[in-house]
Amino acid sequence: MDATPKTPRTTVARQRDRGRYDRDTINAIIDESLICHVGFTVRDQPYVIPTTHARVDDRLYIHGSVGSRMLKNMRQGVPVCVTMTLLDGLVLARSAFHHSMNYRSAMLLGVAEEVTGEDEKRLAFDALVNHVVAGRSADVRAADAQELKATSVLRLVIDEASAKVRRGPPIDADEDYALTCWAGVLPLQLLPGAPIDDPRLMLGTPVPTNVSTYRRQRAQSDID
Repeated sequence: MDATPKTPRTTVARQRDRGRYDRDTINAIIDESLICHVGFTVRDQPYVIPTTHARVDDRLYIHGSVGSRMLKNMRQGVPVCVTMTLLDGLVLARSAFHHSMNYRSAMLLGVAEEVTGEDEKRLAFDALVNHVVAGRSADVRAADAQELKATSVLRLVIDEASAKVRRGPPIDADEDYALTCWAGVLPLQLLPGAPIDDPRLMLGTPVPTNVSTYRRQRAQSDID
């Protein structure tokens, strides 16, 4: 199983047994997450900005307006920290201290590069659209020249990264297992509702299958 290099910055320091460094785990978290958070510092002021993302092989793409402060600074080579978190369940223990959550999180470190070539920029656009709904880029109009010009796309190579995973039941103090309050895991998952037509949708336009059957995929073993 391919693994990312463990570095002092990515090695999990607390609950070391929850650390994961294999690319399969890291990539699965990136791919299932709809939102990432990008952390960076400008003139000693830290910022953390939520945005969408997409992965193609070992590259993470982020996009936005050419006027975005985040992207402007990333283009200048500011080191960034990108994180994703998936919440799988609430862990309800017998004591307040041992309450927790079952989760899968990933952290990526590095310096992003601006994508300037049109071919790669369009590849990133397709990946970003398909990351939200699989196959969506084939159903919609592609970005035109003006839209490409108005959008910045940055690429972060997934090289220095790690994941952290918590699963399973509560871990209580031995003396608390005799308490009579309920303890266990309340599973949580992201579920779609019924699609709502755009009021200006042409009459009779069907809901595509990739929308009507939409769900974020994950393995059952990840939420047990």
